[in-house]
Amino acid sequence: MNSILNVYRKAPFWTTFILIMLKMALFRQFTFDGVQIDRLLSDGAAVLVLLCVLELITTSRWKTAVMGVGNAVISLLLFACSVYYSFFGSIPTYTALHGLGQVGQVKESVESAIELKFYVLFLDLAILLVLYVLSLRSKGDKTASRPAAKPIYVGAALIIAIGASFFYIRSDLDISNELVQAERLGVLNYQIATAVKENKENTAIKNGSTDETKQALEQLEENFYGGGSVEAGTPNFYGVAKGKNVIVIQLESFQNLMIGLKVNGQEVTPVLNDLIANGSFYFPKTFQQIGQGNTSDAEFISNTGVYPTGTIAMSKGYGDRKIPSLPRLLAEQNYTTNTFHVNDVTFWDRNKLYPALGFDKYYDRPFFKDDKFNGFGASDGEMYRVGLERVTELHDEGKPFYAQFVTTSSHHPFWVKSEFLNIKLPPELSGTQMGHYVTAINYTDKALGDFIENLKEKGIWEDTILVAYGDHFGLQTKENDPAWVEEVLGVNYHDQVSRFNIPFLVHVPGVEGKTMENVAGQVDMMPTIVNLLGISLKEEGHTVFGQDLLNAKKNVIGMRYYMPTGTFFNDEIMFVPGKGFEDGTAIDLKTLEPVKDFSKYRSDYDYVLELMKLSDEYMKLLPQR
Repeated sequence: MNSILNVYRKAPFWTTFILIMLKMALFRQFTFDGVQIDRLLSDGAAVLVLLCVLELITTSRWKTAVMGVGNAVISLLLFACSVYYSFFGSIPTYTALHGLGQVGQVKESVESAIELKFYVLFLDLAILLVLYVLSLRSKGDKTASRPAAKPIYVGAALIIAIGASFFYIRSDLDISNELVQAERLGVLNYQIATAVKENKENTAIKNGSTDETKQALEQLEENFYGGGSVEAGTPNFYGVAKGKNVIVIQLESFQNLMIGLKVNGQEVTPVLNDLIANGSFYFPKTFQQIGQGNTSDAEFISNTGVYPTGTIAMSKGYGDRKIPSLPRLLAEQNYTTNTFHVNDVTFWDRNKLYPALGFDKYYDRPFFKDDKFNGFGASDGEMYRVGLERVTELHDEGKPFYAQFVTTSSHHPFWVKSEFLNIKLPPELSGTQMGHYVTAINYTDKALGDFIENLKEKGIWEDTILVAYGDHFGLQTKENDPAWVEEVLGVNYHDQVSRFNIPFLVHVPGVEGKTMENVAGQVDMMPTIVNLLGISLKEEGHTVFGQDLLNAKKNVIGMRYYMPTGTFFNDEIMFVPGKGFEDGTAIDLKTLEPVKDFSKYRSDYDYVLELMKLSDEYMKLLPQR
């Protein structure tokens, strides 16, 4: 027992190096499903840099303790990254630290992402701690003598390790696929590469302007769409809802899979099904485009038509800007703009996001009675109750309004209390995440239906367009194998295409809508809405990176964060890059089968990369409030 501890005390540097490298190998197994020895060299260089620095700045007396702390910090980092990857499917960067304050609010979701095997990363620390305590009890703390390392050798090792890390980072810096880059560089060098890339991009636009970005965007679209993405003349459906109130419902964790689905002969979403069947514009091929901010990013995108940067939640990174948005456009048309969310407004810095977007007022936790639906507090039904009072007041005063409702009752982990249940599950779904998900989605749909009936009773419905869309996926892959999903639900299901597919519909009173089969993204929602309201983005000088879906001849949308940058959807396929385009993969959106030859879509890939680059530039160049 003491011999193990003595080895660690006599050679803390190399012992710690070996232990951390074993953990790096475990982390790669957890996240990349395998360990490539040559990739561990990049990890080794980064770890060596860290340990050499600790060796040089620490006295002999404290080396064992300091190396132990360094080991513990790296272990905690790898544990956190493993949990993060388990839930989000991406490797976090240092920018994810901005979201640490939100962890308590989604405690149940975080806990569900922790797998027992992740705790192996702390096993050596636990053993060493136990041995240390036992040694104190038996013989006292007799620190073994050890020869002092010669600084010149450590310094030489540090220079070599820095050079090796620099070589790896420089070689892989331009890879747009974050997962491939992280796999090649390792978690530590990946952080450095992210910082270098961010600085490089910021330097490139330092002397730019939003006007220049807008011109570049117009030129890009002109070249890609070949003379414009829409037909000349008055746009289809332009102004058919002019002057109407606008209610936007953002549906939490809502996948399009649930639309039209029956379980045990019961419709899961009867309200939304009815809206679609009775003349709404419905876009079944809509896909999520959120970044680190998740739900708050969805609010940002749908209100701006701009891509999230993917490196930071937009509310946290850009809440200090004056962002051109749907609320600001409608305020110029004398609309009152309100937003409703039952959680505290500081969650994901919405207290900064909402002023940045130009909302007149937000309604958060203090405005609602807590019926303790889930960890967020009040139910959707309670949110709509308060919202109904507000929009009725505005309607009675003859004031047009824009009201955004952010639902929470279908938030992960989807547990619904018995008093809120409205659907009976078959035995094969009982106790599963899918079963919980179905009941939560069903409640969300019912609460919306009750709200709509109340709007009709108040005489508001016929004066209002209703927009409903999902913010992001809900079903976790590890608990919902696609083959099992297909078996229990009787549908085709693909882990990427089906999971990222969200509903989007627009109901316009007095207008016969239709199902639109063109591909769509959250960036397209805002320009589609303003076309219906008879507002010209071009005349308003407003820049968006999406399209009016009711008039688009062709559409290609990008996705990042939950999938690597360069991922795109067009009317035929979902494409996911490898190191670049050539080694990527494609899935047919109709058959959900792999597409072997996707070479003809190279221009779509290049377009999406440039489009998101311009979108990032635009956001960074917006002036602060």
